[in-house]
Amino acid sequence: MPAACDVQPSAAARRAVSRVELARVRAEWHARIGAEYTSAAVTQQLTLWLIQIGAPPDLIEAGLAIVSDELVHSRSSHEVYVAAGGGAPPAIMREQLALARSSAALEVDILRTCLRVFCLGETVAVPLFAHLRAECTEPIARSALDRILVDEVRHREFGWDLLDYLIASGAEPTAIANELPPLLRQVEASYGTGNPVVAADAGAITQVERAWGLAPPREYAAILAECVTRDYVPRFAARDITLAG
Repeated sequence: MPAACDVQPSAAARRAVSRVELARVRAEWHARIGAEYTSAAVTQQLTLWLIQIGAPPDLIEAGLAIVSDELVHSRSSHEVYVAAGGGAPPAIMREQLALARSSAALEVDILRTCLRVFCLGETVAVPLFAHLRAECTEPIARSALDRILVDEVRHREFGWDLLDYLIASGAEPTAIANELPPLLRQVEASYGTGNPVVAADAGAITQVERAWGLAPPREYAAILAECVTRDYVPRFAARDITLAG
């Protein structure tokens, strides 16, 4: 669990932010603590699975490096949360910290995790974090997003490198294509117009909130839509995989 830190909100920052704005900033960064911590746990288990199937050491080492990255991201998110006046313990959902095995071969579970977490999740994370960082000027939040964005690029490429290894090891493009529709719906339900929060979002956000690294849900949805055409479709097509909704 992220360790407590001694970061305190700056007087100037607290004066510039209203109580409502500060509450939204705290809620967002508090959620990121748990999300990044969960990513560390999931990647740790995926890496163990890679060891169990005798995957190349380069992939295993890259997976372990991502675990360390995600723990740093969780800690830095906690520091931003505290700087915004937060004091609640991190909300870590234990049931989300493990990958479930299916009745299929381990390689199938690895493929599904690779697609969901990395090829889809980490690929859209790059433009999402770039967008959050673009107008972020609060120093502690900007520092966190600087590090996260640099790391997310490597995490994205790990996913596509792992997919290439799985294809070279026998995963059929048609079978991969068949796995994608429900996974895409999950991403859409999280970030896209399939999320009720997005549908109800009027796009209202203050410049102060943007300065702390926030954006409204409708902007997440727009970034996902662009990512589908700019990243998902051509990257899968390059591997003879047809992306269908």
